Amino acid sequence: MIATVIAVLQLVLAGLLAGEEFIVCYGVHPALATLSEHSHVETRVALVKRLKVVVPAIMVPTVIVAIVLLLVAWSEPGLVWRVAGAVALVAFVLFSFLGTVPINIKVNDWDVENPPADWQRLVSRWVRLDVFRSSAAILSFVLFAVAFAIQVG
Repeated sequence: MIATVIAVLQLVLAGLLAGEEFIVCYGVHPALATLSEHSHVETRVALVKRLKVVVPAIMVPTVIVAIVLLLVAWSEPGLVWRVAGAVALVAFVLFSFLGTVPINIKVNDWDVENPPADWQRLVSRWVRLDVFRSSAAILSFVLFAVAFAIQVG
């Protein structure tokens, strides 16, 4: 019973994380690309300041609950899918901390009125990394969902 409750919690958290990542990658970023340079920089700085709170608030509990789930549901059906979901979650964390977070740290300190000369190059790199990052989060959610279906099925 406890394994099922934790699996539901993991599915909710992984779904929130995947949804947030999907919207940022495929909704927010393309919208930013349509703005003037000044508006783009201004909006990106504002988003980074907000998302640096929101994303960890979802990411950290998702990782913690994934670890707990692996421990309590080790003998439950769907283990391979749970492990694969955890691996995808680790990939998401690595893409975040090694890829987009260092860029976001720079963006956080940009002067909106005088952005760095290479701001477009940094944004382009962020976009490429974010496709992998968001894909890892979405894949993690799908894999945890399959594991849950097997576990309760």
